[in-house]
Amino acid sequence: MAAARNREVILVERPLGIPEARHFELRDVPMPRAGDGEILVRNRFLSVDPAMRGWVNAAANYSQPVAIGAVMRSFAAGEVVRSNHADYAPGDLVCGMFGWTEYSVSDGANVVFRHDLAEAPLSASLGILGVNGITAYFALLDIGAPKPGETVTVSTAAGSVGSAVGQIAKIKGCRSVGLTGSGEKVCQCLAEFGYDAAIDYRAGENHGKLLIRLD
Repeated sequence: MAAARNREVILVERPLGIPEARHFELRDVPMPRAGDGEILVRNRFLSVDPAMRGWVNAAANYSQPVAIGAVMRSFAAGEVVRSNHADYAPGDLVCGMFGWTEYSVSDGANVVFRHDLAEAPLSASLGILGVNGITAYFALLDIGAPKPGETVTVSTAAGSVGSAVGQIAKIKGCRSVGLTGSGEKVCQCLAEFGYDAAIDYRAGENHGKLLIRLD
């Protein structure tokens, strides 16, 4: 019987502009093994976030660049399939900085949180329950601290963070106004994310186009 194998996405070239498929390579490698105090995680969902564009740059920012030949850094969500760690058991669902790889080994240090499947789908760990949702929640409520009845204006209103900010603002009793870059996104802000008004800042030569909810 052939030994079990793992698949990894490796950074092979630093992009000068927008990252493309040619900057990465899918490799078939031996299955990693969990040692003492470690867990083996089978990743079910891999994240693709705007911050990753900075991670593949040659110059470091708040973190060191992903090395050429290394697994692409990313958040991932998956299931513990083998455990030699006292705090984890097979079947536990976890989210962490596991990278673009089907299987990963962790000592728990890069596990961000456990995921309760009863609360939301596992994929939500990389969205509304992950970095994007946490950013929206604390940026609005702890930094912005809006009060009921106030107007909250959100830039990049149809994005992963902005769309959550608009909805949290509505829950807190605020009027929400979204700024976005196309008519299609304006409609999405109104119909899907519940904004009270949305502005396409690219419409018109000198000003954006405002649409307001009537229901």
